[in-house]
Amino acid sequence: MNATGQHKNVVAIFQDFDQSTPPAGSGECAAPKLLQYAYSNNLTPIALAEFWWGCSPSSEIRRHKNYYPACRKKCEPILGYMLQGLDVDPNPMQQETTLQTELPQIYEDEDIIVFNKPAEFLSVPGIYVKDSVYNRVLQRYPAAGPIIIHRLDMSTSGLLVVAKNKEAHQFIQDQFIQHTIAKEYIALLDGIVEQESGLIDLPLRVDLDDRPRQMVCYSYGKPAQTKWERIAIENGKTRVRFYPLTGRTHQLRMHAVHPNGLNTPILGDDLYGRKSNRLHLHAAFIKFIHPGSRQEISFHIPPDF
Repeated sequence: MNATGQHKNVVAIFQDFDQSTPPAGSGECAAPKLLQYAYSNNLTPIALAEFWWGCSPSSEIRRHKNYYPACRKKCEPILGYMLQGLDVDPNPMQQETTLQTELPQIYEDEDIIVFNKPAEFLSVPGIYVKDSVYNRVLQRYPAAGPIIIHRLDMSTSGLLVVAKNKEAHQFIQDQFIQHTIAKEYIALLDGIVEQESGLIDLPLRVDLDDRPRQMVCYSYGKPAQTKWERIAIENGKTRVRFYPLTGRTHQLRMHAVHPNGLNTPILGDDLYGRKSNRLHLHAAFIKFIHPGSRQEISFHIPPDF
């Protein structure tokens, strides 16, 4: 049911969402069941939030008493229908926005540009937010390309190197593929880590039911390794330095929060931990061979947290 009293078959809902067959277990989550109960008993839902209770699964990240949104693959189509007729806020992830964000540039020559990307700024355009490092560079240099060599998550700040021509792009990208580029990240973890250093080796893959969240998977996950060292403990938080040996999506977030990693989320990680003013993760150092001079070049920008 939805709030207007209409009924619709789950299969038809998923067909309207361009999915021919509902995934197994669709409609079995808490939110659809609670809404169905409310409508069936002439109750009007006012607000709803879901939190995890108990131990985390071994593969996913679910921390006791932390709030999480409904999953994308199973619940989003169903809830999209069931919320019809209720006065709900617009989905902020589906609002077209234009950001007025300064994009600090720290270096430029005929081959590359190096930016200190702000947190909450995209490396490449999204579906609803077009402003990005890619578009900013393209506005200045319409003939440049392919431009993006590597990416930082929207929430991650720090050093991002882009190419102004095809040759520079290929030369630096080859170094990423061969893992010869040195990178360092600074993070502030939301808790105390007792160990001083180590190597985290946890294979990762996307959670097919809840993109873009990642999960640990020893059967189908891609290898992911991170060296790390503790810098300091500050007011109940731990400042660490990460040295990613691979470049998987959300690798540092997952390696920080997973029980077989540091078991402590990065402060402000709204996907795997708790939301704060920002994600406290910063790409602070990068070193590679310059495509023009063929000499080693490096950049260092400390975080503002």
